Amino acid sequence: MTSYDLILRGGACVLPWGVETTDVGVREGRIAALGDLRLDKAANEVDCRGLHVLPGLIDAHVHLRDPGDPAVEDLSHGTKGALLGGLTAVFDMPNTAPSITDRERLDWKRGYLEGRAWVDVGLYVGASKKNIAELAALELQPNVCAVKVFAGSSTGDLLVEDDASLEAVMRSGRRRICYHSEDEYRLQERKPQFTSGMPHRNHMVWRDVECAFLGTRRLMALARRTGRPAHILHVSTAEELDYLKEFRDVATVEVLLNHLTQTDEAYDRLGGYAVMNPPIRDERHLRAAWAAVADGTVDVVGSDHAPHSRAAKERPWPDCAAGLTGVQTIVPLMLDHVSAGRLSLSRLADLMCAGPARVYGVTGKGRLAAGYDADFTLVDMKKQRVIEESWIVSPCGWTPFAGHRCTGWPVMAILRGAVAMREDEVIGAPRGQGVAFQEARGG
Repeated sequence: MTSYDLILRGGACVLPWGVETTDVGVREGRIAALGDLRLDKAANEVDCRGLHVLPGLIDAHVHLRDPGDPAVEDLSHGTKGALLGGLTAVFDMPNTAPSITDRERLDWKRGYLEGRAWVDVGLYVGASKKNIAELAALELQPNVCAVKVFAGSSTGDLLVEDDASLEAVMRSGRRRICYHSEDEYRLQERKPQFTSGMPHRNHMVWRDVECAFLGTRRLMALARRTGRPAHILHVSTAEELDYLKEFRDVATVEVLLNHLTQTDEAYDRLGGYAVMNPPIRDERHLRAAWAAVADGTVDVVGSDHAPHSRAAKERPWPDCAAGLTGVQTIVPLMLDHVSAGRLSLSRLADLMCAGPARVYGVTGKGRLAAGYDADFTLVDMKKQRVIEESWIVSPCGWTPFAGHRCTGWPVMAILRGAVAMREDEVIGAPRGQGVAFQEARGG
């Protein structure tokens, strides 16, 4: 008889090689055994019969706005929402106030996690024209998931829009760079065509297919020239998804939950609460996104959780803030897509566990396998529940998916062997840590 700290008993486990009903033994925060553990004992046991056990799900694209405006979002509320939504790790973007662009701010952010983060956190470093020479060192700091480049539509000093500066960024360091790919020149050239008070659906007219596609074509040419691997965030067009198939030597692909779930009808229904960058588009692009999930083009699905105040969202277009909440709702909505037959639970685990681990070089997370962190998301695929704004813990208090009925819901999250969320209740104190990455020193 073997003793463990925790045994998950009888769940349908989503393993790298398929779904199997088995037990999982945990010791010292890591997976110690998979198999028939009926003769073994543990200090704590969880009956998982009737549930699916996934590796701890990761949202690799969130804006927790900290430092920033705590009336809209902060790290504590954002990670608590992530945990309640079934996530065990998030990767936080650098466009805060001030931005995370140097060693001092990065060190502060890393220390700030302790005692505040409810899930584990990876940190992006922002590229600017002022810190290009330091990026090679910054990307190797502990808990850094990647350098983030805003090639269009940035805040503060984080815009890097010209080819010479983009190439210089690519030549400073070696890890995969993450890009917001919209062409800033086309955006600014066309901006005078649009005036305050026009219908919100003009957002996808201004930030059109060519705006995104042109940005991605430019980045791929530079990536090939420099040999620097790229991760194109929130790919939103059929054209880009088709094009990027020819660049698998240098490119990986993220698609957002929004571009798999919403179409342009949202502008008429939600107004400013449908405005994000790149924009929600028409049905043709949604179908292309699902085809790209099905054929393996898409490596990662994220939420791009980007809260704003209700007042900022309710200003006339184009003066309303761009960005939608999503860290608390991405797992229920993706489970609903599984229930609707659009993808399997195994593919979901690939997109939100193994995919982020592969793209970013995560150490010890992303799969149910011996030796990996004992992070688990337990889901009840029969549970039906409506997303309600009263459930949202982000201080901004809203979700564009209010009223959506989901079939499939996360009922428990386990972080490094300890139950952190059970049935809408967070357990204990915040115990999130910085995520470790293979190429980050000390990570």
